[in-house]
Amino acid sequence: MADKLLGIWNHQPWTRLGVTVVVALLVAIVVHRLVRALLWRFSDGHPMAREMLRQARAPMGWLVPLLVLVVALRARPEAAQLHVIPSAEQVLVIALIAVATWLGVRCINAAEFFFCRRFPVDTKDNLRARRVLTQARVLGRTGSVLLILIGLAACLMMIPGVRQIGTSLLASAGLAGLAVGLAAKPVLSNLIAGLQIAITQPIRLDDVVIIEGEWGRIEEITGTYVVVRIWDERRLVVPLNWFIENPFQNWTRTSSQLIGTVFLWLDYRVPLEPLREEVKRLCKEAPQWDGRVCVLQVTDTTDRTLQIRILASSPDSGSNFDLRCHVREGMIKFVQQRYPDSLPRMRAELQEWPGKTAPGRDGPAA
Repeated sequence: MADKLLGIWNHQPWTRLGVTVVVALLVAIVVHRLVRALLWRFSDGHPMAREMLRQARAPMGWLVPLLVLVVALRARPEAAQLHVIPSAEQVLVIALIAVATWLGVRCINAAEFFFCRRFPVDTKDNLRARRVLTQARVLGRTGSVLLILIGLAACLMMIPGVRQIGTSLLASAGLAGLAVGLAAKPVLSNLIAGLQIAITQPIRLDDVVIIEGEWGRIEEITGTYVVVRIWDERRLVVPLNWFIENPFQNWTRTSSQLIGTVFLWLDYRVPLEPLREEVKRLCKEAPQWDGRVCVLQVTDTTDRTLQIRILASSPDSGSNFDLRCHVREGMIKFVQQRYPDSLPRMRAELQEWPGKTAPGRDGPAA
């Protein structure tokens, strides 16, 4: 019996290869469990490493067996005798590159998810959280895109036919290279713009911005575009490089505090001191006022009215809008009740011209 098994082992390369594959898979399972247990133990007290291990569980389950199989096939001498083995080895290497890329992307996502939980933006003073979260998301999306592109290029380079086609296209250069460059320009410009935004941070998540005359908040920053949530729940999708090439307003660049403006046009006979007292009363009773600025000034005059400007401050833009509406409504009501004669009006003066009559009627003209 032993001699028969030994003969099969010596004369059947497929048998030896099959046993090698089975043993390699068993070793891979043991190594995977051992490495995961050790990493899980060493990651105790490190939340980011623990989150990466959770996210990397699926790709690690494929990475270790594929790696052991590639090493086993290259180590066995009978692999060179079987013509199908090089093709199988090539497929395994491509799969190994794809799984390694998958593992890298999952680790980047785990780091991004960790920062999202560590720095929540739903707090009152969230400037630092928005700064860190913006960097994490933009750099994470950019890193994922670059990693996928590198993995795809590595997989294509493992295929001889595709590699030869790419080499011939590059050799011909000319129009083909120009066309590829023009096609890749938007992608590359957005990637570079994403890195610039992550480093310099002209915008951050939850920033209040004015873009194309629209007021909204930065809701999402991806690797190629930014989603702005407009105040009426519409969504404005803007390419990343637009923020590098065009001017825009950012109301929360360094702080969320804001000073709002209310304009009133009243008659020259209106008394100013009672208006100032009423503005102070309205600001003090409003919960949106932060106690910093509450001013009434005459900023302009016309031949008929005074332009009165009221400044009031709030901790954020949403509260400031509500405060402006509250002050505007209160001042209009106050003027209507106390000084109705001070509302804007048209003045005219009637004169009699002696010796002249109005057209179409007898008597003096009015």
